[in-house]
Amino acid sequence: MSRPGVTVPPRAVVRPLAWAGTLWRFSRPHTLVGTTTSILGIYVIAAATLPPLRLGGGLGDLALTLLAGAAVNVCIVGVNQVTDVAVDRVNKPHLPLAAGELSPEAARAIVTGCAALALALAVTQGWVEVAAVSVALAVGAAYSLPPLRLRRRPAVAAASISLVRALVVNLGVWWHFADSLGGRGEVSPLPGPIVALTLFVLPFSFAIAVLKDVPDTPGDRRFHVATFALRLGPRAAFRLGLAALALAYAGMIVAAPLALAGEADPWILVAGHLAAAAALATWAWRTSPEDRIGFTRFYLRVWGLLLAEYLIVPAAVLAA
Repeated sequence: MSRPGVTVPPRAVVRPLAWAGTLWRFSRPHTLVGTTTSILGIYVIAAATLPPLRLGGGLGDLALTLLAGAAVNVCIVGVNQVTDVAVDRVNKPHLPLAAGELSPEAARAIVTGCAALALALAVTQGWVEVAAVSVALAVGAAYSLPPLRLRRRPAVAAASISLVRALVVNLGVWWHFADSLGGRGEVSPLPGPIVALTLFVLPFSFAIAVLKDVPDTPGDRRFHVATFALRLGPRAAFRLGLAALALAYAGMIVAAPLALAGEADPWILVAGHLAAAAALATWAWRTSPEDRIGFTRFYLRVWGLLLAEYLIVPAAVLAA
């Protein structure tokens, strides 16, 4: 019954909104936004460095690439949730499957549909995107599904996440834009900014792989999921992740301005990465690995810094 002055939306409106919210949380928004920002940032770099292309060109191709990337992302995180329901009920009880808001059958249908959509879109976009999508889906499946279940081997799990985030996303998306927008049939050489982004994201994505398990030790311990946080201890895993992040920022502050002379504005590179590194240091100083809620907040902020990277480097390229 509605209260005076309060309008209650009809059920026909509430149900689609509730379903959209459930799907949004199932997609793990921080990863979905990260994938979208990565593709947009690489598109800007392509527009600035490929002679036949200008910013604003190939928007249809960009839209299809964004849709394919989103579908791959939802498929990968969805497979992980389908196979880890019991673990998530301890570590992440708010997720739709763990909370019982989404049935396993519906989750599997979403995953299957996203995989089919990503592959179908890739076929229309050319061989480079077919290769990138196929590799990403294969690594995502191997990460979560038996018999490999790479996530149970911490070093291999971290390497697989780095492979997708650093190599498949950066190199695959760049070569796709270079092939489809910059001149079909030619394998364009990698510009310096893409090389720098890839080298940055390698240790950064390794850090993400290490840090994501720090607040999840209760469930991982119960279900015998080996992680760096369990093998080394949460505090040591925290330090390992911070060391990888420090390496990534040191490279962008010290080496990148010299290596990218003429390709990217050095002042934007230095100022942007100094600000990001300072924010990281401040957040890390205030974070305890024993505080699961606080550490999860810190982890999501680290993802925010990854998004910032795809703003800093394209801005430096445009300014140059």
